[in-house]
Parts: sequence; structure tokens; C-alpha cells
Amino acid sequence: MSETASISASIAARYASALFDLAKSDKKLKELESDAETLGAALDQSEDFRDLISNPVYTRAQQEAGVTAVAKKMGLDGLTGSTLGLMAQKRRLFALPQLVKALKAMIAEEKGEVTAEITSAKALTATQQKKLADTLAKKVGKDVKLEMHVDEALIGGLVVKLGSQMIDSSIRSKLSSLQNAMKEVG
Repeated sequence: MSETASISASIAARYASALFDLAKSDKKLKELESDAETLGAALDQSEDFRDLISNPVYTRAQQEAGVTAVAKKMGLDGLTGSTLGLMAQKRRLFALPQLVKALKAMIAEEKGEVTAEITSAKALTATQQKKLADTLAKKVGKDVKLEMHVDEALIGGLVVKLGSQMIDSSIRSKLSSLQNAMKEVG
């Protein structure tokens, strides 16, 4: 992990821990889970939002006004909105992606779940997702929440990351292995 990523993860972990503890004591973990999902989706889908949190051209006041407006528009809980405002004041919004990831992990652990990152060549149907979640749940003995991603470069198959394990059954990796084997022969 690079030093910058390590610093971001460290900052995010502190904010996530404080936000999680406040939400837990206020019995607002469901709201926090919803907020984490909403923020994660916004970070994935909105280039403007990613620019707002990472571009140093914006002043603290502009970032705070921006994330406050976005939080209100998204319908985020007051705790989450306040945390975003504080992060803007302290120039820590760049750590928001790591904060969302840390929150999701804390919430999943609290609920006795594990999260599996699934990357597929095309979007899986609800039935396929359920079957995959059930299969993974049997393997780990806990409820499994799927975090789905699509990467057409895989050609076909899946890449599954579950904790520290990674299963790559994509056609791209099989072709790459075949290519390496061919190089060794010739």
C-alpha cells in the first residue's frame, strides 16, 4: 500500500469508527448503512462528486457547502451530514472512499456478515446473485453481502474477493495463463 493510501485509510478509519460509534449509541445503524450505500453509489457514478472531494482548488468553505448540499439532496442522516461537513472543514474529504469502505465493513461485522466483491463481465441477474451469495455463505458460514462490479475486459467468468481470498475464474486470466504457458514452451 502506498504511503498516501495508508494515510487516507488511517484518517478514514478514525472518522468511520467515530461515526459508527455515534450511530450505534443513537440506534441509527440502519440509517448509517443506507448512507454508506448511497455515498458509495454517488462516488461510483458521479465524476463531479469525486472532483468535489478530491480537487484542492475548492476552498474549505466551498467543499463544506457542496457536501452539505449533496448530503441534504441525498437525504443522508444528520450524523453523516455533520461528519461530511467536519471532514470538509478539516480538508479530509479525500478520504471519503476509504471511509465508506470502512463503514460498510464495520456494519457488516456488526451484523455478522461478510462482504464479497464480485466482478463479472456482464451484470448478473438477481437469481444468479442469490445463488452465488448462498454458495459463498455455505463456504464461510456467515451471511454474504455481494458488492457487484462489471468489467467487460474479463470477457467472461467471475473474479471473487472474499476477505483475503481471491478466486479468478475469468476468461481473461485463463487466456493470460495460456499465453504465459505458450511463452515457456517456445
